[in-house]
Amino acid sequence: MLEPGTKAPSFSLPDQNGRIHTLEECRGKKVILYFYPKDNTPGCSKQACGFRDLYPQFMEKDAVILGVSKDSVTSHKKFEQKYELPFPILSDTELSCIQAYDVWKEKNMYGKKTMGVVRTTYLIDEEGVIVKAFGKVKAADNPAQMLNEI
Repeated sequence: MLEPGTKAPSFSLPDQNGRIHTLEECRGKKVILYFYPKDNTPGCSKQACGFRDLYPQFMEKDAVILGVSKDSVTSHKKFEQKYELPFPILSDTELSCIQAYDVWKEKNMYGKKTMGVVRTTYLIDEEGVIVKAFGKVKAADNPAQMLNEI
């Protein structure tokens, strides 16, 4: 996990509609950049729906929400439609952003070691510097936690 005070790594990734997003286009706004393991799983769905439900409050605070996983654009589109997500979810099939933000880790699932995304949320300030970093976050609590942080 990257430490607060670190300049946030830049990225250029497609969202669920194929539109490319960069960190640079978010300058001047606070950014909640959250990494999650997989679309349409219970925890990831709870987290995304929590951000959806609090989205108006994030907008009032002039904050940008960006979700990132290694799922495809097509998978993200279905996820967005199923849960009516109002924010971009970025596809990082090459793991470039996921690895740059140090969230690709060895995980232990039922005694089997696998590599995967560790649920992590970064708060990035208007200048592109990481202000807060939360590792192994609780999916259901993370959206309200981030709203309190900004």
